[in-house]
Amino acid sequence: MSQQGYVATPPYSQSQPGIGLSPPHHGHYGDPSHATSLPGVMKSPGPLGVAAPGAMLPPLPPGPQQFGQNGAHASSAPGLPPHRFAGPAPVRSVASAYQPSAQPSYPSPMSTPPVVQLGGQLGAMQLDSHAAGYGPQMGAPASYPGGLPAGPARMAGPQPPKQLDPDAVPSPIQVIESDRAARGGQVYVTNTRGQVPPLVTTDCVVQDQGHASPRYIRCTTYCFPSSSDLAKQAQVPLAAVLQPFATPPADETPLYLVNHGENGPVRCNRCKAYMCPFMQFIEGGRRYQCGFCNCVNDVPAFYFQHLDHLGRRLDHYEKPELSLGSYEYVATLDYCRRSKPPSPPAFIFMINVSYSNIKSGLVKLICEELKTVLEWLPREGQEEPSAVRVGFITYHTVLHFFNVKSNLAQPQMMVVTDVGEVFVPLLDGFLVNYQESQSVIHNLLDQIPGMFADSSESEAVFAPVVQAGMEALKAADCPGKLFIFHSSLPTAEAPGKLKNRDDKRLLNTDKEKVLFQPQTSVYESLAKDCVAHGCSVTLFLFPSQYVDVASLGLVPLLTGGTLYKYSNFQMHVDSQQFLRDLRGDIEKKIGFDAIMRVRTSTGFRATDFFGGVFMNNTTDVEMAALDCDKAVTVEFKHDDRLSEDSGALIQCAVLYTTVGGQRRLRIHNLGLSCSSQLADLYKSCETDALVNFFAKSAFKAVLHQPVKVIREILVNQTAHMLACYRKNCASPSAASQLILPDSMKILPVYMNSLLKSCVLLSRPDTPTDERAFQRQLVMTMGVADSQLFFYPQLLPIHTLDVKSTALPAAVRCSESRLSEGGVFLLANGLNMFLWLGVSSPPELIQGIFNVPSLAHVNTDMTQLPAVGSPHSQQLRTVMGIIQRKRPYSMKLTIVKQREQPEAAFRQLLVEDRGLHGGSSYVDFLCCVHKEICQLLS
Repeated sequence: MSQQGYVATPPYSQSQPGIGLSPPHHGHYGDPSHATSLPGVMKSPGPLGVAAPGAMLPPLPPGPQQFGQNGAHASSAPGLPPHRFAGPAPVRSVASAYQPSAQPSYPSPMSTPPVVQLGGQLGAMQLDSHAAGYGPQMGAPASYPGGLPAGPARMAGPQPPKQLDPDAVPSPIQVIESDRAARGGQVYVTNTRGQVPPLVTTDCVVQDQGHASPRYIRCTTYCFPSSSDLAKQAQVPLAAVLQPFATPPADETPLYLVNHGENGPVRCNRCKAYMCPFMQFIEGGRRYQCGFCNCVNDVPAFYFQHLDHLGRRLDHYEKPELSLGSYEYVATLDYCRRSKPPSPPAFIFMINVSYSNIKSGLVKLICEELKTVLEWLPREGQEEPSAVRVGFITYHTVLHFFNVKSNLAQPQMMVVTDVGEVFVPLLDGFLVNYQESQSVIHNLLDQIPGMFADSSESEAVFAPVVQAGMEALKAADCPGKLFIFHSSLPTAEAPGKLKNRDDKRLLNTDKEKVLFQPQTSVYESLAKDCVAHGCSVTLFLFPSQYVDVASLGLVPLLTGGTLYKYSNFQMHVDSQQFLRDLRGDIEKKIGFDAIMRVRTSTGFRATDFFGGVFMNNTTDVEMAALDCDKAVTVEFKHDDRLSEDSGALIQCAVLYTTVGGQRRLRIHNLGLSCSSQLADLYKSCETDALVNFFAKSAFKAVLHQPVKVIREILVNQTAHMLACYRKNCASPSAASQLILPDSMKILPVYMNSLLKSCVLLSRPDTPTDERAFQRQLVMTMGVADSQLFFYPQLLPIHTLDVKSTALPAAVRCSESRLSEGGVFLLANGLNMFLWLGVSSPPELIQGIFNVPSLAHVNTDMTQLPAVGSPHSQQLRTVMGIIQRKRPYSMKLTIVKQREQPEAAFRQLLVEDRGLHGGSSYVDFLCCVHKEICQLLS
């Protein structure tokens, strides 16, 4: 990680210092300021015919029965753009004509079978990517202006109803595979401003040559509109998903560390941006112009270097901060709390020893595992041993602190009974070096299960536990992380006491939002205190009934920790999943006591932050910890016009403490293009990042607005973005066609999957805690994780080539892709299902399970048996490859076709109609198309 030996690969075209641009308004929930422009009445910034490639879908014959009562309509006020979630709900819905029934909140035709309806509506669906010849065309009222190249799909008069071929609509699998074919396995060089990176599903090697890797920053579009009017017109959100500690693969260079000693990092005097490739050196190298605010600064004497004939410093390729998009600085004491070096962090393990956890064997399992995982505490570089200190607390209605000082023969326990005002009963001997105190710690972990074996205490506290851990870190003057193992609703008398408020009667009412809100303000204020003291909380939950995840989960969410949930935990079934999660969490790359600032060039600024973040002001994102899996999504807005010459520049700076106790700055820089042509904006969109943004903004909005309204807003916004493209960028074509930009052709299927998520679709069969859990999960997801979560990977295992290590080609998430003679593996990042068709080949069943036929397969198992056959080894390899890239250990469920547990599996076939409401992909396309036609007519 040192600076020595670093040489960038010249030459690369350095992007010029630039001006930033502000994002479009994709409708702000409850913000009337955007009521000015509607994509339906936009003026085109350029000639109509110069379109970016788009996809065209087919014609719907006119008729009143197209969507029945559930028809999609545009905003009731014709000039109003769709709102976007922000703040409390408006009283009336934005799309008043939606009138959803209790279940689906966007049109899902109910009256006739979907096949018949689609046959009538979609005629001969034909996609025409203006460059990519797609297939069919999607119908709409014939009054719509525009001509289309002659063809059978445009015959006069109504067409006979036909069943729509699902292959006619854009396929996510096809998009993923074609990107892999074009860009997979290649070197992606980041030397050009505004270039769109390969998809998150495409493996490639990133070579940093001046802009941050897409592993660290991904944008919803890589070309910002040059004015706020254009942004409002397009309604495409301008946002970036930042994952500052993302783990690069082994074949990529780790970040270089720059150390300027006592001088510290060089930064702009006005805007405080750090030295980066966007700074322009002038006057023979004595001064530089900041690319963000255009201020001219003197170059400090220690940093001076002459310029070459191109005006570039002679040491350009020797300094990471001049030639790379991402790098780290060693921070000086000015960047430390109270201007003194930080202490290395500590991990405190807090185990709930109430009756049920002792009886189930959970406490024994945790204690046994800790003896192993403590050997793997994170280290700084190659240092031995880890500088992280450890401490131990057990609790039920009172707290027990343990002294495990290395010179003790036996651990000592101190009990704190006053849970109203928690204090730390010992300092010396509580937080210790694991290597030095190993024998005392192992002695303690062996004793804990027996120590509480006779306990009959069934209640437990929770907030005082977090308070105790935070106070211990505060007393030791170090940042750190609490690992809390908890299993019940905290009903004992103490701060943060909760009651059961799980009420199914609130579903699909305006009061449903309270189910996602914390029950008491105790947890939010506790989380704020934790952030202020650099205390992150990771919570392992083992609930057998309602535990109010919306309240308890707020603490891990706001402190940069992680929530793991194992409902109805059974030792023999779920222990491996839990142990993998625990090991992974302890070993994660992580920074403590972090502050993040996002700077932009003039013309736009960061306005909204989505994720597990806490903000005391409008600019600083404070995090007790930030690990490799956590992402923050940032939305930008214009505050001036952007220059097409200088582009839009973003710098993300994270100040943090390493596991070795060093204060550092991690810097990521990215330059985007700017254009006054809407076609350029659409051409540079990235669907996966858009869905990440929409999911987080919607999941944030459920705290304030009815789910029904949020769903309508999402449908509206999808239609607005596509209507704007159709009006301003696409070639003239028949009204009956749905035309999609090439970069957004699979946006509808992803948006439909988001609308069917359990957070946005209230179903009585989904536990309230599960909805709160999934909401929290998505709020901190990066783009790769949200892509898999909303569109799961479905692999035909029966086609596996046992001689190859390659994964089989995925198929679309639809029942129509399953076959009775097949075996399919489905993964979404949380769960993994192995689906066995009723006619699965016996030799395949034998090879995987070592039983003679399907009837003999035990569906209770959550791990495949270690059969030595090629099929078994290959399947286990495939599952390992899928699991390796994911932050959560996925629980395996074996499902046989036509047996009851199949329902949970089918719920993840997101292209189909939901079992409990929610449109199929094709129905949703029809709905969006109808909205677009209304916006444009």
